[in-house]
Amino acid sequence: MEEVKKSQTKRLYSLDALRGFDMFWIMGGEAIFAGLATLTGWPVLKWWATQLEHVQWHGFVFYDMIFPLFLFIAGISFPFSYAKRTANNDTRISIYKHVIYRGVILVLLGILYNNGVRFNLGELRYGSVLGRIGLAWMFAALIFMNTKLVYRIVWFWGLLIVYWILFILFPAHDLGSTDPFSQTGNLASHIDRLIMPGRLYRGNHDPEGIFSTIPAISTALLGMFTGEFLLSKYLNDKQIKKVLYMAVAAIALMIIGRIWNLAFPINKNLWSSSFVCWVGGISLLLFTIFYLIIDVWNYRKWAFFFVVIGLNPITIYLANRIINFDRAAKFFFGGFIEVLPETWTPFIEGIAVTTVGWVFLYILYKKKIFLKI
Repeated sequence: MEEVKKSQTKRLYSLDALRGFDMFWIMGGEAIFAGLATLTGWPVLKWWATQLEHVQWHGFVFYDMIFPLFLFIAGISFPFSYAKRTANNDTRISIYKHVIYRGVILVLLGILYNNGVRFNLGELRYGSVLGRIGLAWMFAALIFMNTKLVYRIVWFWGLLIVYWILFILFPAHDLGSTDPFSQTGNLASHIDRLIMPGRLYRGNHDPEGIFSTIPAISTALLGMFTGEFLLSKYLNDKQIKKVLYMAVAAIALMIIGRIWNLAFPINKNLWSSSFVCWVGGISLLLFTIFYLIIDVWNYRKWAFFFVVIGLNPITIYLANRIINFDRAAKFFFGGFIEVLPETWTPFIEGIAVTTVGWVFLYILYKKKIFLKI
């Protein structure tokens, strides 16, 4: 029994590293590489710089996967925490309370992140990144706790297929568009315009609206499938084969996403079903690579930089909104910016902001201060 508990509660170093890698890009990583592209003019870096800005509507670039990758990672974690709580004899009621509490707190933090402390409730923006993570993860966790694997798979595909069919059957014509997948003609935006309180992010559309949270539940479920697969005893003595299975599943999802794109465009704003499959496949492939290198081959030292970030992701996300890291960066690195040619400025500024943010997290890491919800 002790052996089972130990395996259930073992922390995946690769998961913390991947979470940190994900957050690295929004705490300064994109500025570093955009600065490098400007500094060097190398075609590969100039191409990569184009991957660090969101697409306006249909399509996909790397930056569009930072958000769903985080939700996917949160999904992976749940089977481990659920197994740990079960092994510690926590009641189902207490686990339900924790799941719902976490979902609600993330929604509230998302509202705070968007608006600060404001009291004009009718003008606040209620849709948020944290809110979507909270709601999608919460509903996925409730599905996970109350169904067997086969029904979880039915939920995963059912949500995606029904979401797609509803777009086709009920296009929105209230703003004049006849394209069911356009910004003004899609069902998700129409429903959000009708029922979401406050203001929408783009006036007539919110990328973190209510209706498009439905397929995001499948993103979280996909992470939970991955966590459950890792937690199972299946192929425990053949880790390379386990890795290969995950890689094959990742590629299969990417292929499905690309094929589905022909009928339902890959679109982060709509969190389209093809987007869930395409980005889910990339997320699973990235995790598979991190898991192979870090937890199977045991090459860990290189990942410490990312782990420090990955252990406090919500902290740095909120801190970037509240704390002026730019001013601290200029205080410590302003002299370098002044003496170097102007072409170096974007690169040095990116390095500076990332360094200040990382040192802040490292101090918290050394003090064992982690924001957990």
